[in-house]
Amino acid sequence: MVRFSKTLLTWLETRWVAPAYGGGVILGLTVAFLGAAVNTMSGWLYAISGVMLAIVLVNIWSPPISLKGIQVERHPIRPISVGEVLSVEIVLENRTARPKVLLQVRDDVPSPFGDIPETAIAIIPAGQQYTWAYTCRPQRRGVYQWDTLTLRTAAPLGLFWCRRPQPAPAHATIYPQILPLVRCPLMDQLGMSTGLQWQAAHQTEMAHEGLTRALRPYRWGDPTRLIHWRTSARYGELRVRELEQLTADNQVVIGLDTSDRWSEAAFESAVTAAASLYIYSLRRQLSVALWLPHTGILHNKHTILSALAAVMPGIEPSSHRLPAQSMVWLSPGGAPPPLLPPGSWQVQWVESISSRTQSAGASTLSIYSSQPLMEQLQADISIR
Repeated sequence: MVRFSKTLLTWLETRWVAPAYGGGVILGLTVAFLGAAVNTMSGWLYAISGVMLAIVLVNIWSPPISLKGIQVERHPIRPISVGEVLSVEIVLENRTARPKVLLQVRDDVPSPFGDIPETAIAIIPAGQQYTWAYTCRPQRRGVYQWDTLTLRTAAPLGLFWCRRPQPAPAHATIYPQILPLVRCPLMDQLGMSTGLQWQAAHQTEMAHEGLTRALRPYRWGDPTRLIHWRTSARYGELRVRELEQLTADNQVVIGLDTSDRWSEAAFESAVTAAASLYIYSLRRQLSVALWLPHTGILHNKHTILSALAAVMPGIEPSSHRLPAQSMVWLSPGGAPPPLLPPGSWQVQWVESISSRTQSAGASTLSIYSSQPLMEQLQADISIR
């Protein structure tokens, strides 16, 4: 019965008005006085019931009118990482010629954001704006969207409540937690090893860098120093030299296995590790990228962190193949290992030593769920 009454009051409040405690009392007294007046034909009872009925009707009519003419605008939300403070700013503009008073505002945020933020506004003068800013601390990564802001009022006397949702689309990206790694021998050694391999493999190309590869017609904007005058005189038009350029890539790729073999805690730890290794590599000025089965190689910082914020285990892989560069492959323990490029490292999340597997051509680093992730990523390793 209690649940039914709450559902009924919510339905009335969102579609019409719902009586508060005081409104229910005065509504009951109005009916009682009106019934007594009809039975006794007493004029003073008619007068009292008429005054009370007028008060009830004014308070039923006023709240829905008070919520009309309010325009809601939301400022863009800056992406943050898990555990950081998320700042939200909302502007409510009164576009009517009368002030809006005694408002309650509630932002319908997703559950990972914690308690639903709400505030009370005493007055928004006619034609003016009110800016509401609040902060929260999301505890789970993700790409979140919500569409509404709820306005609620019982003006003028607090006898009847009215609630109306207002369209206010929001988009918030919560990056994975970024561990403040001071050192990471895994990325340091792999980056150094990849750089040496790249330098040795491309010494021949480097010797030819800057030599003429071909001649082509002159295009507007080409530097005059590249014009080959002898050939231009022969053909009767300007010809420009095309030079050999070294375009090979010596980057390290962080790869994440998105199969459905992960436990929830292990996958969140792997996403945190991927984001932390990427940011650490940027600080160390290493060339680094991210590879996901459903996206392929990603390079931009915002793109990579947004992809890690949205990634979930069990995503159907597409036709993207593993890159040819050395990789740091993050995978669950016991999963069938892929054939990784030479010089790669496989980082496995395992519960025990018996569940370890190793990919051909790759060294293996085991991450144990019972130990702090940051300490394991900063621990010394040896290339085997």
